[in-house]
Amino acid sequence: MHTKNTKMVTLIHIVLIIGSFLMVVPFLWMLLTSGKTISESTQIPPQIFPKIFQIENYKTVWNSLPFVSFYINTGLMIAFRVLTSTLFSAMAAFAVAKLDFPGKKLFFGIVLTQMMIPSQIYLTPQYLLVQKLGLLNTVSALVIPGIVSAFGTFLLRQFFIKLPNELMEAATIDGATVWQVFYRIYMPLARSGLVALGIFTSLFAFKDLMWPLVVNMSQDKMTLSAGLASLQGQFTTNYPQLMAGSVIAIIPMIILYVIFQKQFIEGIATTGGK
Repeated sequence: MHTKNTKMVTLIHIVLIIGSFLMVVPFLWMLLTSGKTISESTQIPPQIFPKIFQIENYKTVWNSLPFVSFYINTGLMIAFRVLTSTLFSAMAAFAVAKLDFPGKKLFFGIVLTQMMIPSQIYLTPQYLLVQKLGLLNTVSALVIPGIVSAFGTFLLRQFFIKLPNELMEAATIDGATVWQVFYRIYMPLARSGLVALGIFTSLFAFKDLMWPLVVNMSQDKMTLSAGLASLQGQFTTNYPQLMAGSVIAIIPMIILYVIFQKQFIEGIATTGGK
């Protein structure tokens, strides 16, 4: 029996190691390609390691693009999307999980339906809204699609459902309003879920490419993802410089994950539990 369990654990570890390797390979390939020459990056069969690591690729990309503006625009977009999405999603999730009102199930059904619809469907209505507000080619336009989140509402609902209703009943007896119950009692207890949603929102905002390209035309108003797209030419692409720019762009997200990895894992684990 002990031997059987040992073999099973060994097999699981082998599968996990293989899976981890497959996930790390693209990042390593990007890092290695960023130090190659153009001929090395397009060589067939592929050349894995550069003969001499070309640090000039990083210098050229940094000097050719306004990365400082990209970082600022991306940071502002992420910050405002996280704040608004977390607040509004928490309010909607609390209402669905703990309050009784007409059309509650219908409302939550609409939220779930919205999660199943591709985000590209909303591109034209959102663009027309931003145009009518006079916000085209501004940093403010980057925030609008992320103000509310159907995914965030669903995620936080799972946290609020697991919290006992007796907390709300006791607070109501003591004279607390619904807002006070939500803000002072349930919000602190759902902290891990809020952090997890904040990280998810940051990742979604960081990867958003289509919306920043549609609403902003000036390079100094673009985000990192949109700015990197300008490195890809119509006919030819300097892949080493493109990979160098990608390495520079992902540094903030790596730092973010290193700082909040504990809360991220805790939030995901709690969401999946019963």
